Amino acid sequence: MKLRYPQVLLLLCPLVALSSVMAADSVKLDTPTGGWRNGAPEGEGESFRQTVNYPASSVNTPAGQANTARISGQIKATAKSTEPGRLIVNGVSMPLKIDPAGRFDRPFSFPNGSNSVEVRSPDGQQHHRTQLLNSSGGATPAKLRVLLSWDSDNTDLDLHLITPDGAHIWYGERIVPNGAALDVDVTTGYGPEIFAMPAPIKGQYLVYVNYYGGGYSSDEEGQEDAVQALTTAQVTVITEEGTPSEKMETFLVPMRAVGELTLVKGFSYP
Repeated sequence: MKLRYPQVLLLLCPLVALSSVMAADSVKLDTPTGGWRNGAPEGEGESFRQTVNYPASSVNTPAGQANTARISGQIKATAKSTEPGRLIVNGVSMPLKIDPAGRFDRPFSFPNGSNSVEVRSPDGQQHHRTQLLNSSGGATPAKLRVLLSWDSDNTDLDLHLITPDGAHIWYGERIVPNGAALDVDVTTGYGPEIFAMPAPIKGQYLVYVNYYGGGYSSDEEGQEDAVQALTTAQVTVITEEGTPSEKMETFLVPMRAVGELTLVKGFSYP
């Protein structure tokens, strides 16, 4: 007997729904949890800077990191792969480092207001998404944020910004008097590194990326040797995030050699 089109849809829809549930269940997000939450009091327990140690440490998030400033969990049902997964935060897609057991744990500085977090497996077949409303006790939301990520493991790229008053924000001077700060400095591959400024000064900003170091591979005896690793930097500039005036631009820049310093973008604010 031939099935009519509506009957076919009725038969297929449960299968589609079941597939979606299975995909979501195979990715577990321990943090962040959905819903309304307050940030850690005055940033207590939120530590973003990793110890620089080459060959790069495999540590993703500093010990004792507050759950308000991390994205962690596990992708359960996925084939073993050396490829990263995908982390999508507020529309910005970045590589996500996953260990052999499928676990991931990345530091992240969430802006005030509504945030969406999605994790996808390397093959894109498993995924999980959550929404949270972040409140940090009335702290001023950042009107300017710059996110850096890159597409290789065991490498370290660094984000540098020059503000209109001449301040230089980088891992060596993460907080400056004009209120700008480098919230996250990841040294072990993929990123992210996050620059934030609650009250941007009017004028010209310069965004640089430095290929600090890394590019390591293990031989048969487990010894790690430096190799020349081409990596692609992704820089996303966001202004007025979470408002009707939000603007987002993303730039891809190939980084070919350790020590390379590249001007990615110059822009004026506002």
